[in-house]
Amino acid sequence: MIDSGLLNSIALHVNSRVAKVVINGSYVITDFVVKSVSDNKLVLNYIVPVADVSLITLIELKDAANKVLSSRTVNVPIAADHMMLQTITVREV
Repeated sequence: MIDSGLLNSIALHVNSRVAKVVINGSYVITDFVVKSVSDNKLVLNYIVPVADVSLITLIELKDAANKVLSSRTVNVPIAADHMMLQTITVREV
């Protein structure tokens, strides 16, 4: 069993690495409504404005050097400004 403190410190490390969200390979979000860690879980809340994005097909988390940390193909139509919730849970498997 891995100590929960270690799992939480890994989540904190991931949090420190995430600098931006990139939508569809081009729309960059660096302002987070929420970016926090609690109970081994990184929580990101960010707004995707309908004026700039009408359909989300790819969500990437990148570090300050523009290296992809996480990538997810999705299909999310945007009809109004959209508050996204993204989580990364660190757990033992």
